[in-house]
Amino acid sequence: MDLFEYQARDVFEKHGVPVLAGAVAATPQEARAAAETIGEKSGGVTVVKAQVKTGGRGKAGGVKVAKSADEAEQLAEQILGMDIKGHTVHQVMIAQGAQIAEEYYFSILLDRTNRSYLAMCSKEGGVDIETLAVERPEALAKIEVDPNVGIDEAKAQEIVDAAGFDAETGAKIVPVLQKLWDVYQGEDATLVEVNPLVKSEAGDIIALDGKVTLDGNADFRHPDHEALEDKAAADPLEAKAKEKDLNYVKLDGQVGIIGNGAGLVMSTLDVVAYAGEQFGVKPANFLDIGGGANAQVMADGLDVILNDEQVKSVFVNVFGGITACDEVANGIKGALEILGDEATKPLVVRLDGNNVEEGRRILDELNHPLVTQVDTMDGAAAKAAELAAK
Repeated sequence: MDLFEYQARDVFEKHGVPVLAGAVAATPQEARAAAETIGEKSGGVTVVKAQVKTGGRGKAGGVKVAKSADEAEQLAEQILGMDIKGHTVHQVMIAQGAQIAEEYYFSILLDRTNRSYLAMCSKEGGVDIETLAVERPEALAKIEVDPNVGIDEAKAQEIVDAAGFDAETGAKIVPVLQKLWDVYQGEDATLVEVNPLVKSEAGDIIALDGKVTLDGNADFRHPDHEALEDKAAADPLEAKAKEKDLNYVKLDGQVGIIGNGAGLVMSTLDVVAYAGEQFGVKPANFLDIGGGANAQVMADGLDVILNDEQVKSVFVNVFGGITACDEVANGIKGALEILGDEATKPLVVRLDGNNVEEGRRILDELNHPLVTQVDTMDGAAAKAAELAAK
């Protein structure tokens, strides 16, 4: 889950990272009220910043400096409703103005390739870091971080030295990097980025902007993270699936897919995409029901998929292992009974593995007009694609 900037600021403050005052506003009037309070800390100057989960806000006109509460209100009115790379601005952050002497860059991220963490740091912040990394890679220090050790004082010193900071500035940055590690570890993040990390004219190190991505797999450790979700922007089908504890991701296609096991579902996506080329259709979703595919789980899965208006057919692809095929067949039978008239789209079912004969017999006996059994995975994918095209 990606956080909005104002949420990242609040998380930084929670862990002791030095930040400036900030408040979120959904109307120009709220922006004015926030500017009146926050502006007192910076001579009346505030920054009105569009809150969208994408980069390039400044270039798009979504970040403006206001020298009074009146101007903050006017700028908020201009920015609210703005479209930035397909993201509509529904909120702005009113941030305290800062007198900036220098801008830096710092991030911690999950390095999947090396199975560790990676810290990146540069004396050149406030710029497109991707461009810097390509055009002048020597200006971006990259330091591996041992997950078992993290960023202690020694590692933080190694990072600032690699980035080329002078001793005085580096000494001020070191404790801030340790606090940012506290954010990364303490919140179970996969990304913590500060661009820019600034040195003020008074010599203070401040996180002026922040990006944080949280690992949803750790939600059970962080009940407070639920409040950070942008539920208004969530896909309604994905939200519904989440309520039912289903591993579901909506895609832009016409063939709904249900499978047991992430690997099998990914393979199913591939064969449906291949089979669908001749019919002009694509996979509509990823849905892994896992083990224990009983009637209620199957009904929940079908309920989500069948409510996707783009879906024209459903491919149920199950390999019986821990869950036997007869249990899956009974689950499909029970799901169709539960859904009743709500089930209106054809289902192509491929069963294989443990107790496959009994599973197929149950579905043959059911003889439901919407259910078509196909023995092979490729054949079932082709049939599902054909039915979707029709």
